[in-house]
Amino acid sequence: MTTTAIGTDFNTPIEERYFEDYVPGSSYVFGSVTVTEEEILRFAGEFDPQDIHTDPEAAEQGPFKGLIASGWHTASLMMRMYADHYVSKVASLASPGVDELRWTRPVRPGDSLSIRTTVVSARPSQSKPDRGIVHTGIEVFNQRGETVLTLSAMNFLRRRTR
Repeated sequence: MTTTAIGTDFNTPIEERYFEDYVPGSSYVFGSVTVTEEEILRFAGEFDPQDIHTDPEAAEQGPFKGLIASGWHTASLMMRMYADHYVSKVASLASPGVDELRWTRPVRPGDSLSIRTTVVSARPSQSKPDRGIVHTGIEVFNQRGETVLTLSAMNFLRRRTR
Protein backbone atom coordinates (compact mmCIF):
# COMPACT_ATOMS: atom_id res chain seq x y z
CA MET A 1 0.00 0.00 0.00
CA THR A 2 1.28 3.44 -0.90
CA THR A 3 -0.29 6.66 0.27
CA THR A 4 0.63 10.26 -0.48
CA ALA A 5 0.28 13.68 1.07
CA ILE A 6 -2.83 15.25 -0.45
CA GLY A 7 -2.76 18.53 1.41
CA THR A 8 -0.19 20.70 3.09
CA ASP A 9 2.84 18.71 4.16
CA PHE A 10 5.61 19.44 6.66
CA ASN A 11 8.43 21.72 5.51
CA THR A 12 10.84 19.09 6.82
CA PRO A 13 10.95 15.66 5.12
CA ILE A 14 9.93 12.73 7.30
CA GLU A 15 13.52 11.38 7.19
CA GLU A 16 14.78 14.62 8.82
CA ARG A 17 11.86 15.44 11.11
CA TYR A 18 12.43 15.98 14.84
CA PHE A 19 10.34 17.11 17.81
CA GLU A 20 10.84 20.79 16.91
CA ASP A 21 9.09 20.28 13.56
CA TYR A 22 5.76 19.40 15.22
CA VAL A 23 4.28 22.87 15.76
CA PRO A 24 1.06 23.11 17.79
CA GLY A 25 -1.89 24.12 15.63
CA SER A 26 -0.41 22.71 12.42
CA SER A 27 -2.66 20.38 10.41
CA TYR A 28 -1.77 17.99 7.59
CA VAL A 29 -3.87 15.78 5.31
CA PHE A 30 -2.62 12.43 4.02
CA GLY A 31 -4.16 9.60 2.03
CA SER A 32 -5.90 8.09 0.36
CA VAL A 33 -6.41 4.35 0.53
CA THR A 34 -9.40 2.52 -0.90
CA VAL A 35 -10.90 -0.31 1.14
CA THR A 36 -11.91 -3.42 -0.80
CA GLU A 37 -14.39 -6.12 0.14
CA GLU A 38 -11.61 -8.69 -0.12
CA GLU A 39 -9.48 -6.78 2.42
CA ILE A 40 -12.44 -6.38 4.78
CA LEU A 41 -13.15 -10.11 4.67
CA ARG A 42 -9.48 -11.08 5.06
CA PHE A 43 -8.82 -8.76 8.01
CA ALA A 44 -12.04 -9.70 9.80
CA GLY A 45 -11.53 -13.41 9.17
CA GLU A 46 -8.24 -13.22 11.00
CA PHE A 47 -8.85 -10.55 13.65
CA ASP A 48 -12.54 -9.69 14.10
CA PRO A 49 -14.75 -12.60 12.99
CA GLN A 50 -18.19 -11.06 13.39
CA ASP A 51 -20.85 -11.50 10.69
CA ILE A 52 -21.04 -7.75 9.97
CA HIS A 53 -17.40 -8.00 8.85
CA THR A 54 -17.15 -11.55 7.46
CA ASP A 55 -20.47 -12.51 5.84
CA PRO A 56 -21.91 -10.12 3.23
CA GLU A 57 -25.29 -11.89 3.16
CA ALA A 58 -25.71 -11.94 6.93
CA ALA A 59 -24.46 -8.34 7.13
CA GLU A 60 -27.36 -7.28 4.85
CA GLN A 61 -29.71 -8.31 7.67
CA GLY A 62 -27.59 -6.68 10.38
CA PRO A 63 -27.71 -3.23 11.96
CA PHE A 64 -25.61 -1.60 9.20
CA LYS A 65 -27.55 -3.16 6.28
CA GLY A 66 -24.38 -4.34 4.59
CA LEU A 67 -20.77 -5.38 5.04
CA ILE A 68 -18.57 -3.00 7.03
CA ALA A 69 -14.90 -2.97 7.90
CA SER A 70 -13.86 -3.81 11.44
CA GLY A 71 -13.05 -0.68 13.41
CA TRP A 72 -9.65 -2.24 14.06
CA HIS A 73 -9.13 -2.56 10.32
CA THR A 74 -9.95 1.13 9.94
CA ALA A 75 -7.51 1.93 12.77
CA SER A 76 -4.78 -0.11 11.06
CA LEU A 77 -5.30 1.78 7.79
CA MET A 78 -5.07 5.04 9.74
CA MET A 79 -1.86 3.83 11.36
CA ARG A 80 -0.31 3.07 7.98
CA MET A 81 -0.98 6.60 6.70
CA TYR A 82 0.21 8.04 10.04
CA ALA A 83 3.46 6.05 9.89
CA ASP A 84 4.04 6.74 6.19
CA HIS A 85 3.64 10.51 6.44
CA TYR A 86 3.52 11.89 9.96
CA VAL A 87 5.73 10.06 12.46
CA SER A 88 9.41 10.86 12.07
CA LYS A 89 11.60 8.15 10.53
CA VAL A 90 14.65 9.35 12.55
CA ALA A 91 13.32 10.72 15.83
CA SER A 92 10.36 8.56 16.80
CA LEU A 93 11.04 6.75 20.07
CA ALA A 94 7.70 5.20 21.03
CA SER A 95 4.10 5.94 21.84
CA PRO A 96 2.69 5.58 25.33
CA GLY A 97 -0.77 5.12 23.81
CA VAL A 98 -3.86 6.71 22.36
CA ASP A 99 -6.91 8.26 23.97
CA GLU A 100 -10.53 8.68 22.96
CA LEU A 101 -10.58 6.27 20.02
CA ARG A 102 -14.00 6.54 18.39
CA TRP A 103 -15.53 4.84 15.36
CA THR A 104 -18.09 7.40 14.24
CA ARG A 105 -19.35 5.95 10.95
CA PRO A 106 -19.01 2.55 9.25
CA VAL A 107 -16.43 2.01 6.53
CA ARG A 108 -17.77 0.07 3.56
CA PRO A 109 -16.22 -1.65 0.55
CA GLY A 110 -15.11 0.98 -1.96
CA ASP A 111 -14.63 3.76 0.60
CA SER A 112 -11.46 5.82 0.15
CA LEU A 113 -9.94 7.02 3.41
CA SER A 114 -7.63 9.90 4.23
CA ILE A 115 -6.42 11.34 7.52
CA ARG A 116 -6.01 14.80 8.97
CA THR A 117 -3.46 15.17 11.74
CA THR A 118 -3.41 18.23 13.98
CA VAL A 119 -0.58 18.90 16.41
CA VAL A 120 -2.49 19.64 19.61
CA SER A 121 0.54 20.15 21.86
CA ALA A 122 4.29 19.59 21.91
CA ARG A 123 6.39 19.94 25.04
CA PRO A 124 9.96 19.03 25.95
CA SER A 125 10.32 16.27 28.51
CA GLN A 126 11.23 17.54 31.96
CA SER A 127 12.97 14.31 32.96
CA LYS A 128 14.71 13.47 29.64
CA PRO A 129 15.95 16.62 27.87
CA ASP A 130 16.84 14.74 24.66
CA ARG A 131 13.15 14.26 23.79
CA GLY A 132 9.67 15.71 23.83
CA ILE A 133 6.09 14.50 23.71
CA VAL A 134 3.69 15.41 20.92
CA HIS A 135 -0.08 15.05 21.24
CA THR A 136 -1.85 14.73 17.90
CA GLY A 137 -5.53 14.78 17.05
CA ILE A 138 -6.29 12.38 14.20
CA GLU A 139 -9.42 12.29 12.08
CA VAL A 140 -10.09 9.71 9.37
CA PHE A 141 -12.45 10.73 6.56
CA ASN A 142 -14.14 8.85 3.75
CA GLN A 143 -14.39 10.13 0.17
CA ARG A 144 -17.50 12.16 1.10
CA GLY A 145 -15.62 14.01 3.83
CA GLU A 146 -17.51 12.16 6.56
CA THR A 147 -15.56 11.39 9.72
CA VAL A 148 -15.24 7.64 10.30
CA LEU A 149 -12.68 7.53 13.14
CA THR A 150 -11.12 9.95 15.61
CA LEU A 151 -8.43 9.57 18.25
CA SER A 152 -5.78 11.41 20.17
CA ALA A 153 -2.24 10.01 19.84
CA MET A 154 0.91 10.62 21.84
CA ASN A 155 4.46 10.18 20.55
CA PHE A 156 7.89 10.56 22.13
CA LEU A 157 10.31 12.19 19.68
CA ARG A 158 14.01 13.01 19.85
CA ARG A 159 14.86 16.69 19.97
CA ARG A 160 17.22 18.26 17.46
CA THR A 161 18.31 20.78 20.11
CA ARG A 162 18.40 20.80 23.90
